[in-house]
Amino acid sequence: MSRGAATVTSEPTRARTKVDIPLVGFSNKDRPSTEIINTCVHCGLCLSSCPTYRETGLEMSSPRGRIYLMKAVDEGRIGIDSEVFQEQMSQCLNCRACEAVCPSGVQYGAILEASRTQIEQARDAGRSAETPAPITAQPVLPPRPLWQEGLRRGVFDLLFQDMRIFRTFSWSMRLYQRSGLQWFARNSGILKLIRMDETETMLPPISTSFTVPQGQIFPAIGERRYSVAVLTGCIMGTAFAHVHEATIRVLQQNGCEVILPPDQGCCGALHTHGGDLDGGRELARRNIAAFEHLGVDAIVINAAGCGSTLKEYGHLLHDDTAWHARAEAFSEKIKDIHEFLTSIDMNQAGLAPLPISVTYQEPCHLAHAQRITAEPRQLLRAIPELELREMNESSLCCGSAGVYNVTQPEMAAQLGARKVKNALATGAKVIATANPGCALQLAGELRRRGEEVQVRYIVELLDESYRRKMDHS
Repeated sequence: MSRGAATVTSEPTRARTKVDIPLVGFSNKDRPSTEIINTCVHCGLCLSSCPTYRETGLEMSSPRGRIYLMKAVDEGRIGIDSEVFQEQMSQCLNCRACEAVCPSGVQYGAILEASRTQIEQARDAGRSAETPAPITAQPVLPPRPLWQEGLRRGVFDLLFQDMRIFRTFSWSMRLYQRSGLQWFARNSGILKLIRMDETETMLPPISTSFTVPQGQIFPAIGERRYSVAVLTGCIMGTAFAHVHEATIRVLQQNGCEVILPPDQGCCGALHTHGGDLDGGRELARRNIAAFEHLGVDAIVINAAGCGSTLKEYGHLLHDDTAWHARAEAFSEKIKDIHEFLTSIDMNQAGLAPLPISVTYQEPCHLAHAQRITAEPRQLLRAIPELELREMNESSLCCGSAGVYNVTQPEMAAQLGARKVKNALATGAKVIATANPGCALQLAGELRRRGEEVQVRYIVELLDESYRRKMDHS
């Protein structure tokens, strides 16, 4: 391995045999799978697809380098307290571009999420441990600073666990935007003083009305051909409620009865990506229970990150005998909106001309995790007079990656600038995407550059085309 590997091997040697005893503060079910780690043959074909490797050129910032670190921890050759290990598990975007090109089929996302969970469990153990860990166990890590831990627990254990609280928080953000407080904060220098100016630019305009699932049933237009349910989620139901409205109308135009079941919530993506697998499992069980008795043909998802997580509930609950089979049955129903529309006899006769130039930015968890790449383009090309202009590196991560642009702002900014530069080079007036994080990242970078280019969901463009047709009929 190259210079990244040299840094890795400079870590102090602890033990040359694998630690098989339960680790202090750890849940064995959340240890990265040794079998998956050993699937990697270190061929290096993943390097050119990895955004952080392409930005840094460092081996340790590549999937191969990170798997080397995971293997070293798994075998007890380095400890989980390794600064290099912790840094690289955090720096990874979990975009899973490496999975899409890996000839060995390494399930990288699964071992990354488990590694992050190991780190968080070690921090939890450090906060509660009364006696030092045995020398044969992984060391307990110092807990986060109190303010960081409070923020993390507030987000994971409160905000995204209860959609009533999330909607209340969203209303407060809407008040902040509409009352003049946002103008004052941006123009007074307060945001720069507290180093929140870059992060605050990504705050989306909060919708005037939210999509609150209460068992609503929206009838199909014309003959009912399908019955589908929609996950409203968290940020999609507040900041992107207009996208849900567009999604429902497009489904109705295609003969779908649309149901919004109550008692659903956040998909758990932020929890699973952020090292809180137990929190993700709790949300998974809640969503499975909310949807499993509906008897619908499909559960349609319009956010790439949510769809990827929902399709992997079976893996998330693989050790839960009471829920695993239910999770697998649930995930089989999950269909991304682009995947669903291109699998049916879509209503193309109802589409009116939309004479605009569009370039498509591929969300990582649509292109790499779900392997859905042709379908979004097929839908864009179905709209009469819409000109699709392909951008360079369309599937390279934009740097959003959940809350990555908050935890790793420098790398996120580099990747966001790279993506927008490629998009602007096409001369397109609209950047189409299919994920809220991507939309926020792209819009923030466009605002910083003073560009007038719009960021829109593909389903919004379909909805506009259908509505134009209706208005002229």
